[in-house]
Amino acid sequence: MSAAVALQRKLETDTAAYQTLQKDLSKAVESRQKLDSQLQENKLVQQEFALLKDEANIYKLIGPVLVKQDKPEAVTNVDKRIDFIQKEIERVEKQLKDLQEKSEKKRMELVQTQAALQQQAGPASS
Repeated sequence: MSAAVALQRKLETDTAAYQTLQKDLSKAVESRQKLDSQLQENKLVQQEFALLKDEANIYKLIGPVLVKQDKPEAVTNVDKRIDFIQKEIERVEKQLKDLQEKSEKKRMELVQTQAALQQQAGPASS
């Protein structure tokens, strides 16, 4: 009977670990979606800057104040932001892949533990 109790405890700890992995995976997916949204916004700004003349007035919102900014400086800032966001997306993609692999491995452990528990319970009930 102690083997069944040990399997039950393993099942509980594996289930908790799996649920934690699923939450982390969900957070990573949410983070990836936010980064995608930010990337699209910044690409739109980049496209708008391409349509402006070099002497056009560009203002940047800093807190409650609009501050005038040179076009080259604004373009450089947006380009740097796009580059940063793309690197963050790569980082989150790696994190997602890692979490998916860990989650799948833990799911397989859960299935094996459940099967072992059912095998032990099977002969006892006959």
